[in-house]
Amino acid sequence: MNLTITNLTDYDIGDLIHESERTVVYRAVAKANAQPVAIKLMGNQFPSFYELVQFRNQYTIASNLSFEGIVKPLALFSYQNGYALIMPDFGGISLGEYYQNLPPREAKDISLFLNIAIEIAEIIYQLHQNRIIHKDIKPANILINPETKQVKIIDFSISTLLPKETQTIQTPNVLEGTLAYISPEQTGRMNRGIDYRSDFYCLGVSLYQLLSGELPFTSGDAMELVHCHISKQPPPLKAEIPEVLSDIVMKLMAKNAEDRYQSALGLKFDLEKCLSQWEEAGKIETFELGERDVSDRFLIPEKLYGRETEVQALLDAFERVANPPLTPLSKGEKNPLTPLVRGRRVPPNPL
Repeated sequence: MNLTITNLTDYDIGDLIHESERTVVYRAVAKANAQPVAIKLMGNQFPSFYELVQFRNQYTIASNLSFEGIVKPLALFSYQNGYALIMPDFGGISLGEYYQNLPPREAKDISLFLNIAIEIAEIIYQLHQNRIIHKDIKPANILINPETKQVKIIDFSISTLLPKETQTIQTPNVLEGTLAYISPEQTGRMNRGIDYRSDFYCLGVSLYQLLSGELPFTSGDAMELVHCHISKQPPPLKAEIPEVLSDIVMKLMAKNAEDRYQSALGLKFDLEKCLSQWEEAGKIETFELGERDVSDRFLIPEKLYGRETEVQALLDAFERVANPPLTPLSKGEKNPLTPLVRGRRVPPNPL
């Protein structure tokens, strides 16, 4: 690891291009060779051990990748109480910002959307081939150069090299990922592990947002958002969106991972078929999705079979948690929220 103790005097610091509670990012130029770079710093003046681990994780994972779809870091060094990450600057801005700045007509350009979606699918394929689950696919973590339309995925701070992870129940505010985009299994309330197909759900939410201009689920209440990802169906996309594109997005956002795309190549094939039809005829005829969608790994299904009544009772319980009654339970009344685990009931865990 290229980890040294230094400061930022070797760089001419430019504009602030991103700021959040966790990080700030500046454009800069290296004095030694005039190379444009982006410098990512920790937003917390006194970061926790967990924050330090996450920040280093993005360097560790990305520095071991070598394909065009990611921003490969140049260096990581200690800075003040945390770290500074130096990355090459290819002139990209976030995909969310890019779409916000587009004229309304261009923002509805199906060819533009499909070309971007195809590039993202290819990058996700490369990540999954390297056995990486990104876990935070969203427009803010997808960069695009407005001139060249080159697309790259960034921020591997919570990414994992494990083929599968078990997510434990936590309060929504401390879940890994971004609550508006996380998959149902990332909430820790689905009694199933997280695998690479979680990225497809996050991508589905992102593509939905690009096509409609809004998120499928919005709420000021974190628990209600969790409930939406687990059990609510997103509102239909606008009628002017080709039906096949809508079907692709909804397949990506399926609640069960088994019902989503099983490979990024299968998704890319369908998107390329859409683009070919659109450019040739200005429309997209309906076709069967997933014709080339074959998983390259062995996965044991984790769907709950023959437990529809219990599953519905569980979802109803989440509804009650998300929208609690105004009156408290009467004395002696049992709490209806009893989690289902592998077809049996267990004592309730705290939400």
